Amino acid sequence: MAKLYFHYSTMNAGKSTLLLQASYNYRERGMDTLLLIASLDDRAGHGRIGSRIGISCEATAFGPNADLFALIDDDPRPLSCVFIDEAQFLSREQVWQLARVADDLGIPVMAYGLRVDFRGELFPGSAALLALADDLREVRTICHCGRKATMVIRRGPDGRAVTDGAQVQVGGNETYVSLCRRHWREAVAG
Repeated sequence: MAKLYFHYSTMNAGKSTLLLQASYNYRERGMDTLLLIASLDDRAGHGRIGSRIGISCEATAFGPNADLFALIDDDPRPLSCVFIDEAQFLSREQVWQLARVADDLGIPVMAYGLRVDFRGELFPGSAALLALADDLREVRTICHCGRKATMVIRRGPDGRAVTDGAQVQVGGNETYVSLCRRHWREAVAG
C-alpha cells in the first residue's frame, strides 16, 4: 500500500540530501522516480534539486497552480516513487492531489520541507501535509547550543532576526539560522 510521507525539519537538516539519496537508491535498483521542486526555489538552478553538501539532480519544477496528480499520472514511465523538495510551498489542493497519487495510483510520495517559517508559523503546504500524510518523519538538526533545532530565524541586513515580512523569501545560510525554541525566542525578542 502506497503512502504519503512528510519529512520535515528546519533549514540545514539535510532534507534535500536525504531526498537525493533515496531517489538514487530506487534508480540504482532499476526503478523510475519523479523528482519535483517548487519553481520559486531556483537556488540550484531552475528545475534542479541541490544539497548544500554539493550533490544535485534534475527535477521537474512546478508552480502554485500545477495539477500534480495529472502531471504524475501523465508520466509515461512506471514510477516507483515520487519525491517533492521544498514541500512547504505546496498548496493545500496540491497536497490532496499527492494523497490521491498514493491512494489511487498506488505510488509512494515522499515530500520534504520546512514545518514552520521564521515567525514560528506553519506554511500552508506543511499544515496540509501534517494533517494528511500517512507517515510523518522529523529530520533532526541542532542549534548552536547542541539542542534540537525546531525553529528558524531570518536575518536582516544587520544580522539580527527580523520578525515580520513576507512568509516566503528563498535563501540559505546567508539568510536563515536554525535554532532551538529557547534561542529562537531570545533572538526574536531582540
